[in-house]
This record gives sequence, structure tokens and C-alpha cells, in this order.
Amino acid sequence: MVVTPKIRNNICMSAHPVGCDKEVERQINYVKSHGAFNGPKKVLVIGSSTGFGLATRITTAFGSGASTIGVAFEKEGSGKRPGTAGWYNTAAFERYAKEAGLYAKSFNGDAFSHEMKAEVINAIKADLGKVDLVVYSLASGIRVDPDTGETYRSVLKTLGDSYSAKSIDPIKGEVKLAVIEPANEEEVIATKKVMGGEDWELWVNALLEADVLETGAKIIAYSYIGPKVTHAIYRNGTIGQAKKHLEDTADKIRELMTKVNGEAYISVNKALVTRASSVIPVVSLYTGILYKVMKEKGLHEACIEQMYRMLSDKIYGSDAVKIDEDKMIRMDDWELRDDVQQAVEDIWSQIKDDNLEELTDLEGFRTEFMNQNGFDIPGVDYDADVEI
Repeated sequence: MVVTPKIRNNICMSAHPVGCDKEVERQINYVKSHGAFNGPKKVLVIGSSTGFGLATRITTAFGSGASTIGVAFEKEGSGKRPGTAGWYNTAAFERYAKEAGLYAKSFNGDAFSHEMKAEVINAIKADLGKVDLVVYSLASGIRVDPDTGETYRSVLKTLGDSYSAKSIDPIKGEVKLAVIEPANEEEVIATKKVMGGEDWELWVNALLEADVLETGAKIIAYSYIGPKVTHAIYRNGTIGQAKKHLEDTADKIRELMTKVNGEAYISVNKALVTRASSVIPVVSLYTGILYKVMKEKGLHEACIEQMYRMLSDKIYGSDAVKIDEDKMIRMDDWELRDDVQQAVEDIWSQIKDDNLEELTDLEGFRTEFMNQNGFDIPGVDYDADVEI
């Protein structure tokens, strides 16, 4: 069938299999062009099909020659409906990895469940013995508690009072006023249940109990803090509470990892175009301005550039992992530079409908948004019939 982009409420509902394949190949070529590094050799990525998780899997495989196991929850194409971008990304990654002689196995299903953890552990035992790096990059809006069966849904809300601020529709290119309502206590708890550190801790306990972590293994989870201009909706809202819970869980996991003389870290990553940032009010405007500023300063990184720098420099570039006073890896170090944030603030105050395209990098935002779903990729014939 001919696959075209179908965008609803700033979410792309379709994905192009050939375009996704080409985008995975582009990221692989980036890693190859920047050279090999002495990194992990047996890697588990939980949340491996898109964004930071996919970039981590690509970087460890093609930068460090690692055998990788990935876990994700994606949908295969059927009938007249294409599969998800993550489904095609995973298929492409496996093909390129196997062509390069690299071990790659992927599991598709609910990473929150005990059953998935058991399946993955059995594969580690059978194929790899143990793993030396585990990355937790899971992104989901829903979680079923594996013990109680209760379903929790995360919400994007503020705490205390409603909040209004300037925002944009990045696809239409329109400035608008966003109003976010406050969450109740039940919604805060639910968001922590989905996006906090509870499942991360369950994974680590399961891996330790099964004795599939190498001595000195590293465990990393991804988070985001962001600048003050987004704190009301993000850091100080329900999602921020979940991220703080994730970060607090790192202390528990560091203690657990002493059993194998291992290490646990949070990596605070840079703001990027994702499914979430395309729909989160305020964050979308901030990201559009940030892209313009960082590209002008030669500091911009998308997922693959950021993960390559993290793994080759911050984690495996020297004897000790490069962390801040809170024991976190700061991949947002360039984003939060004083000169970058001052430039963002200066532009923020000037934004109007008639200067939005000029003062932000909306074109880059849209291109990255489309590329993540396999569209607007150079060299792809989008008029051609493709197998979905």
C-alpha cells in the first residue's frame, strides 16, 4: 500500500516502513563514522524501539560491538493499517545488526509484567549468560500493576493551581495560550506508578535474583529536568513528580547493585522532539526555540548524537563515570548553559504568530517529528507501494 502521514492532535498515527529503515540506517552510519569505543559487550535495553532507547541500542551495538536484547511494546502492520514506527525500527535494527554479525534479539510485549521479565531473563541465561549494561528507557502512559492487576494512567497536570502560559501548535505553526488544570492526589499517585521508579526497581531485583548481571554491571535510567520556564508544567507537575520518584529510586538501586559491585545512574537528557514534547504545552514552544539557539551555537544533538556522547565519553570514556554532585549524568549540560538559556529567554518574550517561523526552528521540529515516523526521509519514494 502507499503509506502517507496521518496526523491527529500532533500525533502521527502512521509510519512508513522504508523510511523507518532508512532512519535507523542513518543513525547506524553516524555511530560508525564517529568510531568504536571500549564500551559494554552484553546489553539489555528496556524501551528499545524509539528515541533514546533505540539510539542506545544502536550505539552500543555499532560503537562497542555489543550483543543486545531489546524490550518494547509495538504493533505490527495488518490489513490497511501500517505498524508503528517502533515495530519497523526494531525490524530494521535486527536486520542491520545480523548483517554485521551482531547478536540481536527483541521482545515485543508488556515490559511491566512479571512474564516479560522472566522471558528476557531466560534469553539472557541461554544466549548471553549475563549482561554488563542495563538501560531503562521505558515510555508509556499506562501501566498494569503486575501484582494487583490494577491499571494506572499517567496525566499531564500541574500541582496546586491551574497554570496558563504561551505555547504553540508546532505542526500548524500557531501560538496559543495553554491552560493546564491541577491534579488530584489520585492522579499524582497514578502518574508515579506509571512513570516513576517502581518498575525499574522490579527489573533490577529480578535480574539480580536470577544472577544475570555481570560483576561491575552498570544500570542507567533516563530522565529530564529542563529549565525554569517549563518547570510549572513539567518538573513541578505530575510528570516531574514521577521523574523525581525515578531519581530517588536510583539510591535504592545503588544499594542493590553493591551485590555485584555494580553501579546505578540517572542520565538527565536534553529536550528533544518526541511524541510527548509534540503535545505537551509550553514544552513544544521551548523545544522549538531551543533547537534554533543550539543549532546556531553548534551545540544541537538529537537522540543518536546524545547517546553516542554519553556512552563513549561520559560513561566509558575514562575510568570513572562523569557525574554531578547528585550522582547524575548530565546530558543536558549544553542545553542548560547560561548563554543558551539567556538566548531562549530573550526569544520567548518576543514570540508572536507573525514571527514564530523566524524566531524558532519549527522547520527542524517538524522535520524531526516526521523523520521519527519514517516520513520526509531523503531518498524514499513515498508514492510507491510498500509492504507494511
